[in-house]
Amino acid sequence: MTVPETLYRIPRRPWRWLPWLVLSQLLVVLVWAAWGWRYGLPLMVATHALFMVPVFLPNSRFYAPVLSRLPGDARKVWLTIDDGPSAETPAVLDLLDRYEARATFFLVGERAQAQPDLVRAMLARGHSLGNHSHRHPQTRFWRLGRQAMAAEIAQCQQALTAIAGTPPRWYRSVVGMTNPFVAPALKQWQLTRVGWSARGFDGVECTPDQVVERITRDLAPGSIVLLHEGAAHGHNLAIIEAVLQAVQARGLHAGLPD
Repeated sequence: MTVPETLYRIPRRPWRWLPWLVLSQLLVVLVWAAWGWRYGLPLMVATHALFMVPVFLPNSRFYAPVLSRLPGDARKVWLTIDDGPSAETPAVLDLLDRYEARATFFLVGERAQAQPDLVRAMLARGHSLGNHSHRHPQTRFWRLGRQAMAAEIAQCQQALTAIAGTPPRWYRSVVGMTNPFVAPALKQWQLTRVGWSARGFDGVECTPDQVVERITRDLAPGSIVLLHEGAAHGHNLAIIEAVLQAVQARGLHAGLPD
């Protein structure tokens, strides 16, 4: 079965932002030369912000296309589970089976290499895989240069392909941060960047009830739900089960986009 064309968000022109950057800085130089720093400096700060802020906006399309909701009106949501595989993976798989749900696991390459049997178990139970970088450099992912970013995405893609036998189609940036060097790698590996429309911040220290409330507030047909496994706080299993219960209570189905 093929994925509907509307799901494809592979970058076609990954460097489309570059001419605008050059033009904006040329404008700064001209304004500074004509009217001095009182006008040139604020303009420089504003133009730098224009190119910097989108890096930290998970669903921004400034540097790369992104799929943040499922198209169509089917009563389906897409559960996406980040940061595995982990010691919790078998329990997560059992939970999904119990609720007849399917999910996409966005995996960290080096963790997948260390536990390939868990990756194969995900596939055997009908789930799909996504690229979530090779080492998950959370604090510095936003500022990786072209070569480092290409390596993070390529090494994860190669690791998951070696285990699964087929390359993943989906990619998610670490903490959703997408700098200018993500798009060229996505084009090279024909990856579609996936964001989210329902998030509870369960990857950090949290209260399960608050997380579930945030997610269910945005739970609707077509929602892409961001969840995590293996977080240090230990609440991920309870959160995932509560979300699965909410999905069923609303008459929705947790399935894969394809």
